Amino acid sequence: MGTETARLRSERGGIETVLLAVDAADETRGEQLAEETIHVAGPTEAEVVLVHVFTSEGFDEIREKLDIDAESEEARPDAVATRHATTRTISGELSAADVDHTIRGSVGDRAGEIVELAEEVGADRVMVGGRDRSPTGKAVFGSVAQEVLLTAPCPVTFVRDDAKSVTHD
Repeated sequence: MGTETARLRSERGGIETVLLAVDAADETRGEQLAEETIHVAGPTEAEVVLVHVFTSEGFDEIREKLDIDAESEEARPDAVATRHATTRTISGELSAADVDHTIRGSVGDRAGEIVELAEEVGADRVMVGGRDRSPTGKAVFGSVAQEVLLTAPCPVTFVRDDAKSVTHD
C-alpha cells in the first residue's frame, strides 16, 4: 500500500477492510470469531471479507459432502465457502450486527492464501482464529496463524479459543 493511501485511510478512521480467515477447524469458534470481528469492523463501518481457506483434500471432501458436481458452477471455491456451515454461522452473525461483508473461498496453502487475499483486497486488518500451542507444537506442526502474523501486509488479530484477542502490528 502506498504512503498516500495509508495517510488517507488514517484520516478516515483507519480500518476500511477486515479480512476474516476461517477454515474447518473454526467450526466451534465461529460465533467468537464473528463477535471479535464485529468489535473491530463495527465502529468504523468496515467491510469484512470472510474467506474460507480449504486445503485441496478438504475442498474435495466438502464438495462431496455438499453433493456438488465437480464440473458445475457450484463447485467454485466461493460457492462452496458460501454453503459451508462455519461460513454461514459467521455470515449470519455479521448480518445480524449490520456489518457489510462478502464471502470468498480459496484453495491452497492456508497461510499463503490468507496473505495473498489480504494484499488483493487491501485489508487494513486480518483476523485469524486458533488455539494456543506450545513452542514445540508450533515447531513440529507449524502454525498458519504464526505465519500470517509474520507475513501479512497489515496488523493481524489472533482470536484464541479462550476469547482473548492478541493484535500484532
